[in-house]
Amino acid sequence: MNMPNIATVFKAEITRLARKEVRENSDGLRKSVSTQRTEIASLKRRLQELEGVVKKLAKGQGAGSARPAAPASSASDESSATGLRFRAKGMAANRKRLGLSAADFGLLVGATGQSVYAWESGKAKPRPEALAAIAALRGIGKLEAEARLAAAKAK
Repeated sequence: MNMPNIATVFKAEITRLARKEVRENSDGLRKSVSTQRTEIASLKRRLQELEGVVKKLAKGQGAGSARPAAPASSASDESSATGLRFRAKGMAANRKRLGLSAADFGLLVGATGQSVYAWESGKAKPRPEALAAIAALRGIGKLEAEARLAAAKAK
């Protein structure tokens, strides 16, 4: 009667379990690598686009033109159209100074609380209408903000 060597069986079982564990751990890594590759590809496309804009600007200045062409950027178009600049930290500081929640601040500027959080975290930028409303809230105090909020809630 031929009995298997316990050491060989034990080693085979350990190898099987180790492979299973490695497979489970590598699935998460594969997903994150895939996401990172997508982001890298997006950043490369954006870099190429910006380098093209820089080349166009350099050609415009090299030709002796008095004014170079404006880059095709929606953010610069918004700020130049309204004459207002937007800083996420500044808006967050103003909201906290006024003692308003994101939802209340959003109600005052015509947006949702989620939009306010996205603006403050830099994930999104407000539209020109909202930008004008945000700017209008810069110079007011807490009492005025509370009064405007009460009027907005009454509507």
